[in-house]
Amino acid sequence: MTEESSAKAGGLVLLLALFAGLSYYLAAQFMEPSALLIAWKGVGVGLLAIWAAMQARSVDGWLIAWVLGFGATGDIAIEALGMFEGGAAFMVGHLIAITLFFRNRRAETSLSQKALAVLLVPAVIWISWMLPGDRSMATDIALYATPLAFMAALAWLSRFSRYLTGIGALLFVISDLLIFARMGPLANSLIPDLLIWPLYFTGQAMIAIGVVRTLAADRAQ
Repeated sequence: MTEESSAKAGGLVLLLALFAGLSYYLAAQFMEPSALLIAWKGVGVGLLAIWAAMQARSVDGWLIAWVLGFGATGDIAIEALGMFEGGAAFMVGHLIAITLFFRNRRAETSLSQKALAVLLVPAVIWISWMLPGDRSMATDIALYATPLAFMAALAWLSRFSRYLTGIGALLFVISDLLIFARMGPLANSLIPDLLIWPLYFTGQAMIAIGVVRTLAADRAQ
């Protein structure tokens, strides 16, 4: 496959990933829970993982593919197996993302950007701990939120685009906080159901595109 045909194939896979993720949101509003809907949920981020793997030419390229792969696994596992199994898959993805972003730290970062990243970690962990109404779940949720928070902070401090990867990681965090809020203060609210998936999938797509574009620019130099 030539470089041009490979780029076209990659572009098609990315478009299919975005379509799958967006269409799942609509399908989930009207379809009853089923094996088809569970599989549909995993297709969007799963195709993002395939797209990233198609572009991978380095360790970092494969790391982002694995991050997305575990994200897709988590999407399916949450529905098919439960929150614990899904959360475990996401935690593995967060740990891989931490490795990726730490390897790609920005050479120079302003004091305000560092301050945001430093404050983000305890804030996310504390808010996650505070949100569930069932206090027996608070510690487990805070433990899950710890790698999530470090992932987002390191994404913000990485050399990848803050307008894509950085903001995408923050959207991911907000989507998870809404999940935790649905266990507590927003238990009877429509807000989590309306916003969790759009924020999550948009965040994953922005993370992926930001990383892959930067790595592609490195190769072009």
